[in-house]
Amino acid sequence: MMRSLLNPTRGFWRDEDGSSVVPFALWAPVFVAVILSGVELATLTARHTSLEQALDLTVRDVRLGTGTTYTRASLKEAICDRASILPDCIENLQLEMVSLDLRDWTDPPSQAACADTSGGGGSNVGEATPVVKFEYGRDNEMMFLRACYMFDPIAPTSDFSQALVKDANGYSAIVSSAAFVHEPS
Repeated sequence: MMRSLLNPTRGFWRDEDGSSVVPFALWAPVFVAVILSGVELATLTARHTSLEQALDLTVRDVRLGTGTTYTRASLKEAICDRASILPDCIENLQLEMVSLDLRDWTDPPSQAACADTSGGGGSNVGEATPVVKFEYGRDNEMMFLRACYMFDPIAPTSDFSQALVKDANGYSAIVSSAAFVHEPS
């Protein structure tokens, strides 16, 4: 009687069918998390590189003093035209420009003034934006321009996205800055 019960059990222990299912079930979530984090990192890097390049090219135009007086809106439009991979750039980009006095030095603000996505209750990121300083400057004056772009992570549950600093609505910020001197007319 006992022997008839043990024979099927021995066969079960010796059978190797399905032996790869257990390691797959244990390792698959790890690989998916690594892939999602990689996609998020690649997207963040591409967005930041695009914003940096667009800001540099726009600042170059301003610095050369082509006779055009730029406003916050025109600078924002010029940056967003050059950074075409940033979704909803006009609504999610905040610019801050301040004059720096080389004779009486004060550091520019250390915190970037980004769009406040926690207010307003709507889905549009740019609904409530903080009041930031924006001075155009004069000839031979040193200016500091900072751009802050708010974005919603692609894979918010990935390990990399979890490590990003977010506001109350889950948006993260990319900040780029540039300093330049207005050329005399």
